[in-house]
Amino acid sequence: MSAVRRNAGSYRDPSGHVYESNGRIFRTINERARSHYEAVRDKGILAAAVQKGLLVDSQELEKAQWDAGFDAAAYVVEHPRIPFVSYPYEWPFRALKAAALHHLDLQLTLLEQDAALSDSSAYNVQFIGSHPVFIDLLSVRPYQPGEFWIGHRQFCEQFLNPLLLQAKLGIAFNTWYRGNLEGIPTADLARALPLSSRFSWNMLSQVILQAKLQAKATDAPAQAIQEAKKSRSLSRAAYQGMLHQLRNWIAKLQPANTGATVWGNYAKDNTYTGSEAQEKRRFVAEFAAKTKPGVLIDIGCNTGDYSVAALEGGASYVVGFDFDQRALDLAFSRSETETLNFLPLWLDASNPSPDQGWMQAERAGFGERAKVDAVVALAFEHHLAIAKNVPLPQVVDWLVDRAPVGVIEFVPKDDPTVKTMLALREDIFDDYSVETFTNRLTQHAKIVQQQTVSGSGRTLFFYDRTS
Repeated sequence: MSAVRRNAGSYRDPSGHVYESNGRIFRTINERARSHYEAVRDKGILAAAVQKGLLVDSQELEKAQWDAGFDAAAYVVEHPRIPFVSYPYEWPFRALKAAALHHLDLQLTLLEQDAALSDSSAYNVQFIGSHPVFIDLLSVRPYQPGEFWIGHRQFCEQFLNPLLLQAKLGIAFNTWYRGNLEGIPTADLARALPLSSRFSWNMLSQVILQAKLQAKATDAPAQAIQEAKKSRSLSRAAYQGMLHQLRNWIAKLQPANTGATVWGNYAKDNTYTGSEAQEKRRFVAEFAAKTKPGVLIDIGCNTGDYSVAALEGGASYVVGFDFDQRALDLAFSRSETETLNFLPLWLDASNPSPDQGWMQAERAGFGERAKVDAVVALAFEHHLAIAKNVPLPQVVDWLVDRAPVGVIEFVPKDDPTVKTMLALREDIFDDYSVETFTNRLTQHAKIVQQQTVSGSGRTLFFYDRTS
């Protein structure tokens, strides 16, 4: 084992840390966590959760296989690598909802086996396609009879409140969540809710009353500590009842902004004829067949038509990015229904997720994570170059930097979509042309193939910068 590097976000829990070496993922289990780990392992609790698809798999390593830096650990385990690490502020509504339900299902399963979770961090959930999986086995510990759900507040702020923001107010949670990595504070959500939405039992118990209790604790912390110490214990049945109540409520939540959006209907209502769309899918599928990428990103994926074409052509895994919430929810539902290796995520390409958190390294930005095997960017570049005034050469640079091979579509000014974008503004884009595009692209890569796919002159470019 060589070049072992500790994950920058793995520093909060003294029970153990996550490391990476040569593409492999390791977790140390320190002496302070030995007894809890052995208890849930020896009872078969961890293995059962893995079997049910609730918990990431792990294999204990013999000491001879340990890196020298692991000598102080009690155990070292290896986890399978997640194809693409994502964060809650990048998930569409349906993905965050799926992660919340998964977290609750894991807790309910653990309680039945005398185990519980020590926290409720949404960052402990990752996705493989549309399937959520819990990744922090050190959060699993023996259940203590009478204990309260110590992760309740964290669950509300990182799962429930963002979902309620979008379900009750029609406000997408992503930008707020990204700006506050710990989620959406209950007090802030309570202030934002209209009076009409405050009088259901769920809203009263989980938001309004919780906000008041938190305010009381802030105003009189010493008194709150004393009251907490005197609190009666919570029975296992009551604990399970709370989890079931939350699960039933969350399962019924739907985003309030489910009407048509500009790009949400694009797959069915766009500027392509049927034959042109088919040619576009064929081009992407053939590109994937030639390059066989392990991980491909589809920037501007919409509802996933071309992500699916890439999978059918030979891509092993596709991560789609789009700004449109409705399109992303449709794409996520499609991935669930068809059991695809396809994960749709939210992205504002003009302001992608930065490196942030502690030391600006706890959560890696889009630029670091989105260096993959292949990229597809169809009907996308004009949204940056025209709508956001990003110079076209910079758009090309940014896209080509994502992967050594890719397909980029150029949309000319004669295209109806660009004409609509320019209809009510001055055309200041003198250098926006296919000549500028190709000149910049050839500075980085070889154009393997190009094909015009619409009557307006939309053209696909298959580039390769490996040679």
